[in-house]
Amino acid sequence: MKKNKLLLFQAILSLALFSGGIVLSASPVKNVSQEIRRDATVQAIEKAMPTVVNISTETIVERKNNFDSLWRDFFGPYYGRKNEVRYSLGSGVIIDENGYILTNLHVVQQATRIWVSLSDGRKLEAEQISTLSGTDIALLKLKTEKSEKFSFIQFAKEDDLLLGETVIALGNPFGLGGSVTRGILSSKNRRPPVEGSELNIQDWLQIDAAINPGNSGGPLINLNGELIGLNVAIHSSGEGIGFAIPIRAVNESLSLLLTPENTAGLWFGGILQDKGQISFKSIELDSPAEKAGIKPNDILLEINEKPIKTLLEANREICQYGSGKTIQLLILRDSKKLTLNIVLATESDYFNQDYINRRLGIVIEKLTPQRAEQLGLQMLDSFVVMEVQTGSSADQIGLRPGMLICTVDGESKDNLISFAKALHLKNSGEKIRLLVRIQRRIGNFVEARNVETELIIK
Repeated sequence: MKKNKLLLFQAILSLALFSGGIVLSASPVKNVSQEIRRDATVQAIEKAMPTVVNISTETIVERKNNFDSLWRDFFGPYYGRKNEVRYSLGSGVIIDENGYILTNLHVVQQATRIWVSLSDGRKLEAEQISTLSGTDIALLKLKTEKSEKFSFIQFAKEDDLLLGETVIALGNPFGLGGSVTRGILSSKNRRPPVEGSELNIQDWLQIDAAINPGNSGGPLINLNGELIGLNVAIHSSGEGIGFAIPIRAVNESLSLLLTPENTAGLWFGGILQDKGQISFKSIELDSPAEKAGIKPNDILLEINEKPIKTLLEANREICQYGSGKTIQLLILRDSKKLTLNIVLATESDYFNQDYINRRLGIVIEKLTPQRAEQLGLQMLDSFVVMEVQTGSSADQIGLRPGMLICTVDGESKDNLISFAKALHLKNSGEKIRLLVRIQRRIGNFVEARNVETELIIK
């Protein structure tokens, strides 16, 4: 009898184990549940989210009215000066361990101060390194008191975009945590790239996931957690439609933004590009790069015997040696490896006021509100002429102190270095086109007119 009961118990136990009726441990079930939930989308977000930042800006705007100049004559030079502080929010993504950040230009444009909130809760100030208005891309750099390494995002290959693949738009709009929307890549950029032309909706990636307010400048990633675009806009009339600047355009912009000239004030003279390999897109005349013997289409393999695989690595290695130091480059040209030595110079030592004066015969300075006040001029984004050499080309066409130079060959310039570099692109005897603004005070009012003229460069 006891033997029969034992056999019956063993049979019931076997049946229970076979049918799953008895749970010996809760842990395996819990682990299986977590693995099911942590699908490819969650894993991609977990990988990329530490690189996503919130960007907040402060912009001080001077408010004026049409009668300021009239009242100033009666009540003093500072009458009517009222400043208005404007704030904006957006997102960005860290692209390098040294704290370089990509965002949209419209997020930080004209900002007086920029703060970045990191995923770990810290808030750091950032400086604007360079911008490209035609692509709505800006490059920032975190300010730190000591050397620090940051989590950064990996870039996807620019030709590795699959129509219909799952994509994720990330952001940190208010600095309180990540924001995520998911969709599919519903359209690649609709037209082939045209060098030098401004990007617009025809060039962007289209996704069927909305870009949340404040997510502008944040990353668009694939399921590998790689950057495939930079969030830029939402469709005003289409619900759930977003747009991003494609990784191809991001790479092209980085080749212009991430240079020793922009990041370290060093004159290198070579524009690098990432086309699967790091190569030289163009070489500047009489630059250290040209003097070293570098030519367009040369492939950069190593810098001081360190292999180079990205634009960020190339820029980091070049800039760490500074001005006057010899840098050894290993390049590949026509299937042959060559070792070239280059010595960088400090930009401001070459492209400065003396250079401008030597080639144009004028002394200029960037117009500031203080200088405009002293000279009785209306404040404009321009350079004010301070001196003109007698008998120079500038003197002969009638350029005089107090006149403002607004554009050079149709482009505005940020500083004396960029102004001088525009001259450097010209040979002796060539002409440069200037938009000059002439202001004249008549009583309490200022009369102004614009004149386009040409100067012969020495």
